[in-house]
Amino acid sequence: MIKAGIIGGSGYTGGELIRILLNHPEVEIDFVYSTTRTGQQVSMAHPDLLGLTSLEFTGKANLNVDIVFLCLGHGNSTQFLKGHQFSKDTRIIDLSNDFRLQADAIFDGKEFVYGLPELKKVKIKKAKYIANPGCFATAVQLALLPLAQSDLLQNEVHVNAMTGSTGAGVSPSATSHFSWRNNNISWYKPFTHQHLGEINESLSSSGNSIGELFFLPNRGNFTRGILATAYTSFEGSKDDAMVLFKSFYDDAVFTHVASSPIYVKQVVNTNQCHIHLHKHENTLLITSAIDNLLKGASGQAVQNMNLMFGFQEDLGLQLKAGVF
Repeated sequence: MIKAGIIGGSGYTGGELIRILLNHPEVEIDFVYSTTRTGQQVSMAHPDLLGLTSLEFTGKANLNVDIVFLCLGHGNSTQFLKGHQFSKDTRIIDLSNDFRLQADAIFDGKEFVYGLPELKKVKIKKAKYIANPGCFATAVQLALLPLAQSDLLQNEVHVNAMTGSTGAGVSPSATSHFSWRNNNISWYKPFTHQHLGEINESLSSSGNSIGELFFLPNRGNFTRGILATAYTSFEGSKDDAMVLFKSFYDDAVFTHVASSPIYVKQVVNTNQCHIHLHKHENTLLITSAIDNLLKGASGQAVQNMNLMFGFQEDLGLQLKAGVF
């Protein structure tokens, strides 16, 4: 058994991590850190855990745990690590965007590996520090990586993706308020979303040139899940594309290419990414679907942990969607 700590355990990603790790056969949660709920039962913030754990939030972190998950707001992980020197043997998985870009990957002597298993599995297995990918970034990269790695992404790429309200975090805001969000859809940060940097770095990681990426993110009137549609020029047939994608994800535990059109509910509450391909004249449409809190955050973090410690990759992540 390894001992894990969670920093920022009262939010959505922290709550998902607690749920997964409570049922992980190789992990014991040592502490759940929160400055706003110190001394409270974890089930006060996450009522679905009532009767499943007696853990309380603490304002003190054990600096000698085997692994720590940073579930803090963007920019806060750097500050936390400056004030808390974990043991040299403690492995760290950061769920913010503080260390995802190559320019930010080295911090205080620690080198963070970008934690997209379908792209970096070999490096993740050897890493001590992981920068967990963003939710939109995960959905978009998994839709486009097979093309990029085969040097078939040289033309413009247009991406439209919609996320549930949990993507905005647990703190209320004008655009996550029920009265505003319900029966409503809107775009935000058009063509400038913060995940574009990590998406472009991953797509160009093979050294192939990629076309300009136009990304339009949308707020959906549902709670969780991401459906991303991407289209670009493609000279081959749909069968050619299917062979390419299925070959690329042949050994991927959680990413699968579907023969029928996909939808969000088939992946919500799982660590799965489902992909569908559609050919229209000279354009290839790629659709991907993930749960933004699991494959887009906490589930992928546990997947990375499993790889780092040599566990079975899907250990603790054999989750079932509720499709009805």
